[in-house]
Amino acid sequence: MPVESDEQTATQFPPHVLREYALLADGERGIVIGPRGDCVWMCLPHWHSPAVFNTLLGGSGVYAVAPAWARFVWGGRYEARSLIWRSRWVTTDGVVECREALAFPGDIHTAVVLRRIRALDQTTRMRVDLNVRTGCGVREMTDLVCTGGVWSGRSGPCRLRWSGAPGARPDEQGRLTAFIDVEPGNDHDLVLEISDRELDADPVDADRAWESTRRAWEQAVASADGTLADADCEHAYAVLRGLTSRGGGMVAAATTSLPERAEQGRNYDYRYCWIRDQCYTGQALASAGPSALLDDAVAFVAERVLADGPQLRPAYTVSGDDVPDEENLDLPGYPGAEVRRGNWVRSQFQLDAYGEALLLLAAAARLDRLDRTHWEAAGILVRAITDRWAEPDAGVWELDNRRWAHSRLMCAAGLRRIAEVAPGKRAASWNELADKIVRSATADCVHPSGRWQRAPDDPRLDAALLLPGIRGAVPGDDPRSRATVEAVRRELAEQGYVFRYKPDERDLGEAEGAFLLCGFFMALADHQQGNELAAVRWFERNRTACGPPGLFTEEFDVDQRQLRGNLPQAFVHALMFEAAHRLAEAAPPPR
Repeated sequence: MPVESDEQTATQFPPHVLREYALLADGERGIVIGPRGDCVWMCLPHWHSPAVFNTLLGGSGVYAVAPAWARFVWGGRYEARSLIWRSRWVTTDGVVECREALAFPGDIHTAVVLRRIRALDQTTRMRVDLNVRTGCGVREMTDLVCTGGVWSGRSGPCRLRWSGAPGARPDEQGRLTAFIDVEPGNDHDLVLEISDRELDADPVDADRAWESTRRAWEQAVASADGTLADADCEHAYAVLRGLTSRGGGMVAAATTSLPERAEQGRNYDYRYCWIRDQCYTGQALASAGPSALLDDAVAFVAERVLADGPQLRPAYTVSGDDVPDEENLDLPGYPGAEVRRGNWVRSQFQLDAYGEALLLLAAAARLDRLDRTHWEAAGILVRAITDRWAEPDAGVWELDNRRWAHSRLMCAAGLRRIAEVAPGKRAASWNELADKIVRSATADCVHPSGRWQRAPDDPRLDAALLLPGIRGAVPGDDPRSRATVEAVRRELAEQGYVFRYKPDERDLGEAEGAFLLCGFFMALADHQQGNELAAVRWFERNRTACGPPGLFTEEFDVDQRQLRGNLPQAFVHALMFEAAHRLAEAAPPPR
């Protein structure tokens, strides 16, 4: 591909700040879409596959729909209880919208991108650019043919078919460009099909695809009522559903290599299923009662436990396979970071995931959602904890191996909660093991001030240590729990946000952004303590740390009010969902 092609694409479709991106998703893949109607990221056929739209990371693949020539300002919104997005542009002459979706639920081989343009007040000329580029953006579209007004072609191993732009022409860079005049009252449909196998004989019918997608989202996302933020809970559930494959695996985020800190090497590939994240999500969903997504989380985690037992990996692909080794890719990257594929997490042992898996199963059991195989998985987890709880592990933040207090205490929490719902005589021995683990953590991880500390050789405070009290490793009114809550409030909070820990002597916010997950932990902790006003303040502050599309990243730059890291971060949406439900209830009695 000519260098000037890359340069022109980069100029025409430059990266946006993360708060301006929306997400379309169908469970099998997602599209990141920007304010110029630019679909800048989509992997095919799976979340972790190579990207066919890749301008987000400096590639040439893009699919854009926006007003031609006219100056405009951008807006947009999601249709209720769905990931159907409506881009909206106010031009100097009028207003135009584009309804955007991936046909839902998705097919594991084929993505169907639906775009319906509507001029609201007067005829508007739209520019449409299509440039499907596989192989990190280097494989151009070939074999392009327009038959009966429908384009077909290939890009590397992928087949494509495009309806709605019969007048498109290949430009000097090899992409298809069309100019379409859209009149008020006459919607204009564009339907793009991309697959890793041969396409069906007939093109997708736009009306049928839109109607089936609308109905499917309506059935997938239930109405929320009586929470602190009903519409936000519905949106969070839609995001989590969009990130969850038909096999039950939920990716941590749709993207890779979006930096947590510019030029600091902290850019990772999150297009995989972390066991911990899946468990956080399942426990959060259980706060609202039974749901299909809760069952998905239980099924995926139980299958991995049954398959791998005490060698349970921290993360898998959506199909349950191993995460590939980390490697750099030959793309320019989002400003401030190199592009990476794969994740080094595959080689880690993360003890807390065993406890989180038990917490997930216990939450599902309280809703009568477990069967015999799930209980078999619970027994395997208990045996794994029995054998491995004293081993050093990488911990919740995936650092060097230590005997982290959080890891051990979360195993104790899982043992206690599963013991409460376990049939037969196993509960007593499981509680005895939990007691033993808590005594161990108390012996070497209680700070002189009375709070929990990170590890025997690390006296620092860590916001993750809020979670053992919230989940029941020790009672919420235990002096160690109370001291930890107050210490986090005093030492790790700034302007209503919470940081994970202080990595060095720099002030909060200099080494990394606030961690939104921890902000919602703090809301739950203060709720547990009966500090309702403080809990609501944490909740409200942290749920505003998003852009107009309402998507959360992992971190938030408090000073610059910018999102940091991969998009959207599933576990943040999950904990927001849980906090909105829990805080609407009376504070729980101390355990």
